[in-house]
Amino acid sequence: MASNVTGFRWSAGILAIAVVSGCTGSPTEGSEQGTAPKPSFAITIGTSQVGDVPEKDNEVVRAIESYTGTKLDIQWIQNAAYDDKVNIMIASNDMPMLLRVKYIPTAISAMRSGVFWELGPYLNQYKHLSAQDAPFYDNIKVDGKLYGLPIFRDIARGAVIYRTDWLQSLGIKPPTTPEEWYQAFKAIAAGDPDHNGKADTYGIILSNRYNDGSSALTTRLATSFGAPNKWGVHNGKFMPEFMTEPFMDMLKLFRRAYSEKLINPDFAILDESEAEKAYDLGLGGIRIAVAANAKSMQDRLVKLNPSGQYDVMPLTGPAGIRVAGEIGNNGLYVIPKAAVKTEDQLRKVLEFADKLMDEPMSTLQLRGIENKHYVKTQDGKTEMKDFTAFQREVKPYRDSLFNREGYQVAPLKDTPLGEKATRITNDSLSAAVPNPALNLDSAVYTEKGKELETLIMDAQTLYIMGKIDDAGWEAEVQKWRKAGGDEMIRQYEQAYALMNPK
Repeated sequence: MASNVTGFRWSAGILAIAVVSGCTGSPTEGSEQGTAPKPSFAITIGTSQVGDVPEKDNEVVRAIESYTGTKLDIQWIQNAAYDDKVNIMIASNDMPMLLRVKYIPTAISAMRSGVFWELGPYLNQYKHLSAQDAPFYDNIKVDGKLYGLPIFRDIARGAVIYRTDWLQSLGIKPPTTPEEWYQAFKAIAAGDPDHNGKADTYGIILSNRYNDGSSALTTRLATSFGAPNKWGVHNGKFMPEFMTEPFMDMLKLFRRAYSEKLINPDFAILDESEAEKAYDLGLGGIRIAVAANAKSMQDRLVKLNPSGQYDVMPLTGPAGIRVAGEIGNNGLYVIPKAAVKTEDQLRKVLEFADKLMDEPMSTLQLRGIENKHYVKTQDGKTEMKDFTAFQREVKPYRDSLFNREGYQVAPLKDTPLGEKATRITNDSLSAAVPNPALNLDSAVYTEKGKELETLIMDAQTLYIMGKIDDAGWEAEVQKWRKAGGDEMIRQYEQAYALMNPK
């Protein structure tokens, strides 16, 4: 609908939209002059709370309702209670029209049971939803079918953030091979790059979640070395990342670095927030994290180290840029049949989601209200005016509804480092390595996947700390296989064969 809207302008508290004749879905349209406005379509939404709960009938939600022709009833649920609340909703079949869920066994089981509408057959009828890259949807399909709309997030976010001032003073370049990583760690830890005469710097600072989750540092680095992203598949045969040579190269790198005190010795118990503070204090030289973190790390660093300088580069290994692809969402919205009873209602809900990705709505969610939260620049970009107000008043909607940075919104004027990080994230999408098991079914994973993950994650920590040797590591791998790993591999192979018939 963006082509049907002219004269668009946000001002504080006012949404002025001139709607040309024939534009459908306007909350004020009528077939003849003087007819009553078309009633708004009521939509209920259940989502997790982001910051403080916005005030009811605030100017942001009013703008959304006016543009989309809806009346929204958003239930903000505290994160600590969210999973339990969603499980109760699903079990009782008492759900809102749009329910935010995670891609977890409980939701997947409900999808298979026919609790939610299958959306795949409708997607190509909505220009913005259908324009998004296929992996965003492929990553949340169940048995090849799409039951939800993702809350879009970047797929190839991982990058290398490093103290460029330190590396330059030490005469080394950003590392790309296991040996280069070791030499960089050694130079930073032993070379006194902060020139304070103390041995108080580390090549990298790990937290106790270094190997946990889809964005695990171990997966990101090992994938750049050539390992698969969590799981590899060749000729239909599956293998977990930790049974591959590039992953072991990564693990041996950290084992060697730990033994020589090149990384922080307390990594197994160090909270993630404390690890981040250590970088702010100038104790770490290299970090593997989301590319966009480079800007905020720089902002915090210079408060204590005015001459400190971070830079960012894509995760690059012996074969070039190679990034572990992530799921590409921060949850997904399902549409329960109990709440949306007819196909006509379903189409209206999908129309609402699609309209949110029109340029005016994308701008509202990602930038806020013009001259209040952001301003336009002469070079066609946007610049934040009151970021604090944006975080309080707009961020809950940005993080909870349908939008995608870089799509249907003018670029955000940023620092050179921030703009570089954005380019890296966008460019790395073509080099993203998918996880082939992401949406495959395994009863073993459903029943004891977390237990098996914990077993092998603990073994990685023991190996890095030198508490087990190569034989001990292999014994832990065999324990994983016997505890259900081999059966999980077999189930993934079966599911893969069904999804990819020869």
